[in-house]
Amino acid sequence: MSPASFPTAAASAGSAASPATRMPAAERRVLILDIARTVFGRRGYHGTTTDQIASAAGISQPYVVRMFGTKEKLFLEVLADTLDTLMAAFRTALDGAVARGEDEHGAARAVGNAYLDLAATRGFHTLLLQAFVSGADPAIGAAARAGFLEIYRFLVHDAGFTPERVHEFLGSGMLFSVLLGIEMPGLYDTDDDAAALMQASFGDKCAAIVDFARTHAD
Repeated sequence: MSPASFPTAAASAGSAASPATRMPAAERRVLILDIARTVFGRRGYHGTTTDQIASAAGISQPYVVRMFGTKEKLFLEVLADTLDTLMAAFRTALDGAVARGEDEHGAARAVGNAYLDLAATRGFHTLLLQAFVSGADPAIGAAARAGFLEIYRFLVHDAGFTPERVHEFLGSGMLFSVLLGIEMPGLYDTDDDAAALMQASFGDKCAAIVDFARTHAD
């Protein structure tokens, strides 16, 4: 994905237009999931309330509860949607690499770039981090473990990566998510070491990721 393909702040605002306007329930459900991903990603599971999600979505808290049930059920649905989006992006990237006749290194690069491109989806990486650090929670921990194993099985059985490549890929992926989660892009312009770390970690995607972080700073 080129830097220009990351959505602008105006485009993002347009995609999150007030759900107070009349829209089909299915569309409103998707909108709430997108907003909940951002709020959960920012505040964490325990730091988020359904009131906060409803306020961000411009709807009533009882409506959120009627649609999703408990906060836990909403988080689990957001996590499932996020993992589905991730796996779809991985499979599309792998299919493209195979069609181009890429070797394992090229395929890993294509799948890795797909992971980085998802930084253009607000809350995506931080939501995954929130799930992965909630292993002690019975429901969320089980869903996070199942999701991580789904990623592992894709890398091994679908992509055919060696154990060494899988280790490298997963390690780099977690580093990417941590840097986004601790908002390292915000230091890019003021700290030379932060900028160097970002460049080393994100490569030719760095400029697009930093620009996206700037335009979506709270």
